[in-house]
Amino acid sequence: MTQTSETGFDVIVLGAGPTGENIADRAVRGGLTAVLVEQELVGGECSYWACMPSKALLRPGEAVRAARQVGGAAQAVTGDLDVRAVLDRRDSFTSHWSDQGQVEWATGAGIALVRGHGALTGVREVTVTAADGAATVLTARHAVAIATGSDAAVPDIDGLRAARPWTSREATSARAVPESLAIIGGGVVATEMATAYAGLGARVTVIARTGLLGGMEPFAGELVTAALRERGVTVLLGTATSGVTRTADGGVEIRTGDGTTVTAAEVLVATGRTPRTGDIGLETAGLTPGDWITVDDTMRVPGSDWLYAAGDVTHRVLLTHQGKYQARAAGDVIAARAAGAPVSDAPWGAHVATADHAAVPQVVFTDPQVASVGLTAAAARAAGHRIRVVDYDLGRVAGASLHADGYTGSARMVVDEERRVLLGVTFAGPDVAELLHSATIAVVGAVPLDRLWHAVPAYPTVSEIWLRLLEAYGRPTG
Repeated sequence: MTQTSETGFDVIVLGAGPTGENIADRAVRGGLTAVLVEQELVGGECSYWACMPSKALLRPGEAVRAARQVGGAAQAVTGDLDVRAVLDRRDSFTSHWSDQGQVEWATGAGIALVRGHGALTGVREVTVTAADGAATVLTARHAVAIATGSDAAVPDIDGLRAARPWTSREATSARAVPESLAIIGGGVVATEMATAYAGLGARVTVIARTGLLGGMEPFAGELVTAALRERGVTVLLGTATSGVTRTADGGVEIRTGDGTTVTAAEVLVATGRTPRTGDIGLETAGLTPGDWITVDDTMRVPGSDWLYAAGDVTHRVLLTHQGKYQARAAGDVIAARAAGAPVSDAPWGAHVATADHAAVPQVVFTDPQVASVGLTAAAARAAGHRIRVVDYDLGRVAGASLHADGYTGSARMVVDEERRVLLGVTFAGPDVAELLHSATIAVVGAVPLDRLWHAVPAYPTVSEIWLRLLEAYGRPTG
C-alpha cells in the first residue's frame, strides 16, 4: 500500500525501523522532504520482535523475584507468574503487531511512506515493488539512506534449518510457553530468553560454544551463569552443537560435540545476526549484495556523495539506541550538505557517530542485569592503553543491601592511567541498568577522576558504588 503519490523526494530511506525513522525525521527537521520505504511493519524489529516484547517478557519475572528478595514483601508473594497475563501485556507493547500508531507518527512528522520492497536501481533511485507486484520508481534529490537492519543468523549446523528453529522473532512473539526450550548460543538474546522462559515455567537448556556474554567482562557472564543455574536452567558451556533433528512427536533433539543429546519442545538459535542486504540492489552502487555496509563516521558510504547507511546494516554496533544515534548524525548531515552548510565532522562533532568506537552503552536484561559502557579491560589492553582495573563488590554498598536482601553484584572501572579518565565501566547486579547513564557521561565526557570525586552520590543509594570505586582507586593528592 502506498501512503503517498509523490515519487520525488530529497531523501529516500530504505527501512522504517527506529533507525530509518530517525534519519527521515532529522532530515525533515532540517528542511528536507523524506520518504520511508518499508515492506513489513513501520517501527521495525525493536518495536515488534526485539527490544520491546523481549523486555515485556522479562520484566514480570524480574519484579516477582525482586519482591522475594525483600523481607516483608517476600511474605506477600504467594503465587507464580500469570503466564497469560504476561503474554497479554507483551502484546500491548507491540500494539498487537499493528503499526498504525507508527504510521500516524510518520504522517504527523511530515514523512511520506511507501509500502513494499525497495531496491537501488540507479544513482539516487529506488524501485519499490508492492505485494501485488506493482512497481514505483522513487528518485532522491540528495541522498538515499539504507536502514534495512539485520536478521537472525542460522548457522550451518546439520539439520538445523530443516528443524524449523525459533529465532529471536519466534521467541519474543510466541503465543504460548513451550514445556521445554533449548537455546543454542551464549550471547544477549540467548541469556535474556533463557531468563524469560525459565521465569515463565519452561525447562530451559542453554548450549554455548564458549562462556556466556563472552564480549563483556568475565564476571558478568559468571554471575549470569550462576543465576540461571540457580533457577533450574541447564547451562552447557564449552559445548558445540553438531546436529538438530525435529522428531516425529514435534519436539527436537540437539546433538552436541561431546555426544550428549538434549531434547526439548522447541529450539531457539541465538548465534548472531546477518545483514538484510542481499536483495536491495547494492550492486548498483558498486557494493556486494549480502555484505555489511561500510560507512564513515557521518554514515556515508566511502566513494559516494549520495549513499548513506545506519543501524545494524553497518555492523558498527547492533543496538537500537546506537542505530538511532547514528541516524540523528546521518539525517542532520544530509540536511547540512544539501543546504551547503558547514559540516561538523571532527570527533564528537554534531554530524558524526564518534561514540560507536569506544563509548557504547549496553544493558543485558538478565537477572542479574549487566550494564556496561566503553571498553572492557581486555579491549583496552588490546588497544594499547596503559590501564588500571578497579573492582568492587556491589553487595557491600549500603544502598544495595537495602535494595535487596543478600544483594549480589560486582562493579568494575577501567582507568586510563595516562589521562586518569575512565575507558570503561561494567556493573552486574539487580537493577544496575539505571546506573549506566552516569557511567556513560563519565566515559563520553572523559571526566578526570579528580573531578569525579566531587560528584557526590546520595546516601543510601546503589550509586554510592561510585564513591567506593574511587576510594579503591585512591584519593587524588593534587
